[in-house]
Amino acid sequence: MSPLSRPSRLRRLGLCVATGTLAALTAAAPAAMAADPQPVGQRAEATAPDPTSDELSASALQREHEAQQKEARQEAQQQGQARPQAPKRTYKGRVIAKPYLLLRDKPTRSSRVVGSVKYGSVVHIFCKTQGDNVDGNNRWYLLTDGTWAWGSARYIENIGAAPKWC
Repeated sequence: MSPLSRPSRLRRLGLCVATGTLAALTAAAPAAMAADPQPVGQRAEATAPDPTSDELSASALQREHEAQQKEARQEAQQQGQARPQAPKRTYKGRVIAKPYLLLRDKPTRSSRVVGSVKYGSVVHIFCKTQGDNVDGNNRWYLLTDGTWAWGSARYIENIGAAPKWC
């Protein structure tokens, strides 16, 4: 890898993180507006995660997801509900890589291998993002089976709906 390509990759990953954060905030805005009866001028400003992060790691997305779940549970307890009423969408896929699919800690072919999944196995997909190109496909899926890790979408066949973007 040449030194000139590294800043481009970091900027691209930073842009992906910023775009994902913006999409999450945009999706959460209607619910936040409905739940917050205070006038706009009195509302505390929300702080977003630092979009200049140079990596789109599975562990960072896992921590973010767990924090959102914890926040939803606390909100439900305050409102006296047994469970939060958040929509829960699961995505599945089947591994078509023979003899197995390598799972990585980032959506790149050069990142560290953290596990593998056998051919024909059904996996649970949390979301998708763009990463390194694998045989003409630059999409990667974040798998949530035990270890949060990235698998190339080139080797995972969707079962049902395509996953949401990270």
